[in-house]
Amino acid sequence: MNKDHILFEIGRIHYRVNKFLGVELEKHGITGIAPSHGEIIGSLLMRGPLTMKEIAGIVGKDKSTVTSLVSKLIDRGYVKKSENADDKRITIISLTRAGKALKPHYEEISSKLKSWAYSGFSEEERDRLHAYLIRLGKNL
Repeated sequence: MNKDHILFEIGRIHYRVNKFLGVELEKHGITGIAPSHGEIIGSLLMRGPLTMKEIAGIVGKDKSTVTSLVSKLIDRGYVKKSENADDKRITIISLTRAGKALKPHYEEISSKLKSWAYSGFSEEERDRLHAYLIRLGKNL
């Protein structure tokens, strides 16, 4: 393997993960949600209501991209916006009832993905890989 192809491999992995997620969402009857929407829904499921800035930081996307993704989720009825009581400039994003209903699907798909992706990796190998990827990301 050419060590200069690491970023290429990461891109291939990203493509395969997105393809897997698309198939799994369809199997669960969930339409109109892309994997990038799933990052936002997953963040809200795990942490509760968040500001747009917090979501952007968690998913690693700029605020304008997050705004566009959140707008689509609002249109599909999965999330809602509200104003921060203390500062009207801050928008809070939270799950609707329909968004919260995605939790068992999200957990099942996530578990299946992790099982598939980490097959054959020891705990130590996963830890090292995680550390290397964080370091690589910081370099970029």
